[in-house]
Amino acid sequence: MHRLLLLSSLWLLAAPPASTIFQRPTGSPAPPHLQYLLEPLHAAVHTQRGATATLPCVLRALPRNYRVKWSKVEPANYRESIIIITNGLYHKNYGPLSPRVRLRHSHRYDASLTITDVALEDEGRYRCQLVNGLEDESVSLTLHLEGIVFPYQPSNGRYKFNYHEAKRACEQQDSRLATYQQLYKAWTEGLDWCNAGWILDGTVHYPIINSREPCGGRLLLPGVRTYGARDKQKDRFDAFCFTSALQGSQVYFIRGHLNFKEAGQACRSNGAAIAKVGQLYSAWKFSQLDRCDGGWLADGSVRYPITTPRERCGGLPDPGVRSFGFPSKELRTYGTYCFTGK
Repeated sequence: MHRLLLLSSLWLLAAPPASTIFQRPTGSPAPPHLQYLLEPLHAAVHTQRGATATLPCVLRALPRNYRVKWSKVEPANYRESIIIITNGLYHKNYGPLSPRVRLRHSHRYDASLTITDVALEDEGRYRCQLVNGLEDESVSLTLHLEGIVFPYQPSNGRYKFNYHEAKRACEQQDSRLATYQQLYKAWTEGLDWCNAGWILDGTVHYPIINSREPCGGRLLLPGVRTYGARDKQKDRFDAFCFTSALQGSQVYFIRGHLNFKEAGQACRSNGAAIAKVGQLYSAWKFSQLDRCDGGWLADGSVRYPITTPRERCGGLPDPGVRSFGFPSKELRTYGTYCFTGK
């Protein structure tokens, strides 16, 4: 009976709406003078896709009648989504993360959040909040995935996606729309692209390293240029997608003179699938895949990854994933890139 009462009171106290507005601005420091929560040694946790990651949240003392609430700030709508609530004895999970999260609870003061099989959409800012009447306090942490940003446009040319189509296109290529932080980091690492594209928060940008006339003019300084927030239904741009390495996966090349249908069959006969664009970028970035051979990908494009630039492989001075665009699917000129993994 006592257990049932505790459970009932927890659910009554804990039941939140599906999401609540995040009042404290993203990026602001944790409140000063924490009484119960310990300030984490590191505000960022770095992990890989498919791994298990733990976000630390430890109490220095246990107040009476407290709850700990974990939530995630979603940059696409600036809302805070509840993940898990505990009163120290019992807990309840919420939302799409529910099957993959648990409390570490290595001791009675430990309210750290463990996420298993980390996915691309798990990257972002999390908050551990101690709810204790008038003495509420919280700490913020960021989960970072090592990854790569790539520009993407469909077979029918540039500036064809509204926001929702861009989001779906990235997901179809084993990636997701990049955040501004991811795009900015990619620019600092050399991403130079003249076409504007959607990012996750619904704004539109393009990163420029080498100022030039078709890209805003030579007088503008290098940087991540912005169009600001645009109409998600009516306005049309390209997309900037973000992908990450996936543990236990592999991309490899099958040589041949294959049309698109034959390329897919060749991969399947090897127990694999024809690779997606994000998977090829990931293999190029994290496995140093280097091939001078054009190969079909799942979206009907033909590309090849170069880590060591040389004259006979396009002649461009920088590493990258080169593209032949979207040739006729009946053309028997190329091999294919295959993917095996989860």
